[in-house]
Amino acid sequence: EVQLVESGGGMVQPGESLRLSCVASGFTFSEYDMSWIRQADGKGPEWVSSINSGGTSTNYTDSVKGRFAVSRDNAKNTVYLQMNSLKPEDTAVYYCNARRWPAVVYDYWGQGTQVTVSS
Repeated sequence: EVQLVESGGGMVQPGESLRLSCVASGFTFSEYDMSWIRQADGKGPEWVSSINSGGTSTNYTDSVKGRFAVSRDNAKNTVYLQMNSLKPEDTAVYYCNARRWPAVVYDYWGQGTQVTVSS
């Protein structure tokens, strides 16, 4: 059974940090590109960051560049999102996604973890 289990969310104050984790099982993790997508209340999904299967290439949406860092440990089947200098606008449910070609077949999602940034 394919599973992606996110953890590490919570409520923090502006300027603080959180580290999200996503543990994968049921598929060959090292063959998949991994992404983090977030969705705030009342808004559509927003892509946040991606890392390729080998961990050699990363990308970020402009609003998190310089604050967030994505990484992965293929030996632990885990992808991370280090979030620093959090802002209220980062408040959302964060989902991890695993994808490889063909994406219509190999596209998996976690259940999400809530991140709330508020003073």
